[in-house]
Amino acid sequence: MKGKVFTNTMLCVIATVIIVYFFPHPENTHYKYEEGRPWNYAKLIAPFDIPIRPDTATMLAVRDSLDRIFVPVFTPAPEAAKEVTTALLSKWSHQDASIAPSENLKRMRQRAVAVLQNAYRGYVIDEQYAPRVADGSLSQVRLQKDNMVGRKQAASLTTPSLLSRSIASAINSDPSIDADSVSAEKWIESEDFEEVIRPNLVYNDATSERLYIDELNQLNVRMGAVISGVIQQGQTIIDKGTVITPQDYTNLKTYERMIEEKVSGGPRSYLLMWLGQFLYVALIMGALMTFFHFTEPKIWQSRQAMMFVMLTITVFFLIGMGLDRYIDSGIYLVPFAIVPVLMIVFFDAPAAIFTSGALVMLCAGAVSFPLEFIMLQLAATVASTYSLTELAKRSQLLRTSVFVFVTYICSYVAIELMLNGSPAGLQWRMVISLGVSAALASMAYILMVAVERSFGFVSVVTLIELTDTNNPILRELSQECPGTFQHSMAVSNLATDAALKIDANEQLVRAGALYHDIGKINNPNFFTENQRGVNPHDALPPERSAEIIIGHVADGLARADKEGLPDVIKDFISQHHGKGKAKYFYFSYCKQHAGEEIDETLFTYPGPNPKTREASLLMMADSVEAASRSLSEHTPEAISGLVNRIIDGQIADGLHADSPLLFRDIAIIKAAFIKRLMTMYHSRIVYPDDPNKKPANA
Repeated sequence: MKGKVFTNTMLCVIATVIIVYFFPHPENTHYKYEEGRPWNYAKLIAPFDIPIRPDTATMLAVRDSLDRIFVPVFTPAPEAAKEVTTALLSKWSHQDASIAPSENLKRMRQRAVAVLQNAYRGYVIDEQYAPRVADGSLSQVRLQKDNMVGRKQAASLTTPSLLSRSIASAINSDPSIDADSVSAEKWIESEDFEEVIRPNLVYNDATSERLYIDELNQLNVRMGAVISGVIQQGQTIIDKGTVITPQDYTNLKTYERMIEEKVSGGPRSYLLMWLGQFLYVALIMGALMTFFHFTEPKIWQSRQAMMFVMLTITVFFLIGMGLDRYIDSGIYLVPFAIVPVLMIVFFDAPAAIFTSGALVMLCAGAVSFPLEFIMLQLAATVASTYSLTELAKRSQLLRTSVFVFVTYICSYVAIELMLNGSPAGLQWRMVISLGVSAALASMAYILMVAVERSFGFVSVVTLIELTDTNNPILRELSQECPGTFQHSMAVSNLATDAALKIDANEQLVRAGALYHDIGKINNPNFFTENQRGVNPHDALPPERSAEIIIGHVADGLARADKEGLPDVIKDFISQHHGKGKAKYFYFSYCKQHAGEEIDETLFTYPGPNPKTREASLLMMADSVEAASRSLSEHTPEAISGLVNRIIDGQIADGLHADSPLLFRDIAIIKAAFIKRLMTMYHSRIVYPDDPNKKPANA
């Protein structure tokens, strides 16, 4: 028991850690919304005071207005003129060292230097201001000298590109220069004047930024683009279904920014949020574990079952969080109704409802509209459980999908009317999402097959399919071993009748009974029910006969592997004789070797003994049905004595020691067997001859 507690606790802890890791945390919780479209989430309440800032359009208008009139601050660089002139003269000196310049080129150089010197008596600024200089919007400059900032008219303001064009114009207008021999524009381009020219006013970034912010604040006040109020803690930021205005959009952005600042700026609150989420998930998972421990021992004691439950909850939670993160209301696309379907198919209704409820509560803690989500999903869980008390046909899943969809719609309408008092908030997109979720629930059959193969479970649908006597292996059994087939059918009826009385799995018992003797197909004539007068055991020693009889268990397991039968059916094949003996041949051998030491393993089945109520039931039914055929008379006393003798003998031999059968169950099984056998072997009355019938020779 301690081992089960530790294993199940570890599975629960692993699932909890994974869920908490992928739980939406404050730093990555992002709403998806657009200006001009409805708010698709629940009513958003301010968790703290939020300033109402101007909307984006107003802020942009203020900035655009300031950008058109703002005068930047520059710092004079008087050395620029000398540095440019020196650089040009040095460059030309190197050129003249190899080729002597013409008189025309000398005059062009002189004219260029004169224009540069004249320009540097004014202001040369960076090229980025060329548009404002050209359109006249930059008519002044701010100059900073010794921490003092003053404005000056910029009548002679120019830029490197404008200055280059001025040089070209001056050269072209000089009559002493032959403009036809050399193009002034090409010469200026070849000399890279724009690269050589540098501003004598350098942009002062720090002072300009400070003055820009000051003037922006002043302009905001003049234009009314300032904080106009506060959304107080507890007030509504935006209600569900409200069309998002520019001001709403700005308020939402302010809210998200403040949330991020609080999380990133407060490590203690951040850790407490993580701790709160962990406790929330741990409490729900702990409640689920407690439920299984006290009310679902079948699940609690099975490692595969607990792994399946934890994996199902984790996977569906992750799918829900993934869809909700990347699709608006994407969590409603998740077919949560599949979870109760799978649980009720492999376990029972209480496990289905409680497991689905735990999953719904986990997801509800991560969505923005928990009340609506909980109501919809719990209603769908109840609907799917009610419509599928036992899955016998795949077509039932379609009915379940219809039930779930109708329940979704009724619940959705009820919630909207309750919260808004009007059907105006109903959205077709929500209806479509719920329809998709309900439709996907009908695909549970595919998951059932995957679960059966992965975890070794067997659904009722599979068991019903296995009991179809048209299955190839059962058809072969009926053809090759007709007596064995009839015996298996009789055992199936006998065991199923008793299973109903003790609330065992009758479908499982029926399937196990039909397949438990398929190993006899290999040697049909060595088994009494298939013999027709000739008994091949008469020519064999007892130990050889016992080997053949016992071998039908191993042969049956080999054939089950070949046919891909489920493990639970293989358990019936291996356990239906347990570690009992082939007593007929054992006793014959003992008579032949009286006084000698007997190797009992030669006559003992490999086992194991029955581990489940269903396997024990099959062992009893198999022995009782076979023995009942040897009764000379089938009186109630004879049948009752046979049943009690066989079952009590098995118990005395310890064959049912590993089974969870209760003494009360055994008493019920005996009574069911006796009643069934009396019905099977009831006496018929002898009908008298027709007194009005004339003799044939009359």
